[in-house]
Amino acid sequence: MNTKLTLTIDRSVIQSAKKYAGERGRSLSDLVENYFRMLTSGQEPPEKPLPPVTSSLKGALKAPEDFNYKEALVRSLEEKYLDKNQ
Repeated sequence: MNTKLTLTIDRSVIQSAKKYAGERGRSLSDLVENYFRMLTSGQEPPEKPLPPVTSSLKGALKAPEDFNYKEALVRSLEEKYLDKNQ
């Protein structure tokens, strides 16, 4: 049984979504319904394959076991953007 749903969405998003749906021969309602179905089913969306160049580089660099990416990122951004003479 279908039920009507009213959503408030930015006009440009709706236009883009309608174009996307039309290019795929689907309705906007169908896209929204399937998206909600995926969200509530607990299934992850299918992963897009990596481009060949990226795929060839995957795993090329090995970080130490105790490497903390977030700490390294923060440290790097601080060095780049914060004035050391403050």
